Amino acid sequence: MKQYNITVNGKTYQVQVEEAGGAGQAAPVYSAPQAPVMAAPVQKSAAAPAPAQAAPAPTVSAGDELVSAPMPGTIFDIKVTQGQAVKAGDILLILEAMKMENEIVAPVDGTVKSIHTSKGTSVSSGDALITLG
Repeated sequence: MKQYNITVNGKTYQVQVEEAGGAGQAAPVYSAPQAPVMAAPVQKSAAAPAPAQAAPAPTVSAGDELVSAPMPGTIFDIKVTQGQAVKAGDILLILEAMKMENEIVAPVDGTVKSIHTSKGTSVSSGDALITLG
């Protein structure tokens, strides 16, 4: 018998598992939820390839507003061009995530200073998309 702590929806349960081919049959064990057990971090081996270099974060001047990706996804369409004036609430681009098209809107009035992405690009949560000035 091996004993494990299993966490389901934030509750930890202590369970016993019988190895295949083990003798006898044990009754299921249930114990009250315990505090979650944190696993030790996994050490990377020296042979692991180095992660790809991320693009440098764009510099934002004082008074500029950086619009970043709220979730990971793919840029489906860009609705603005550099130099275009936008008002708060105007649609800047469409981000496709989880098979849904999400409108990314301007948080403030301003002018599109730069676009840091392109149509079809995969982005992660927090990636810079557009700088408004």
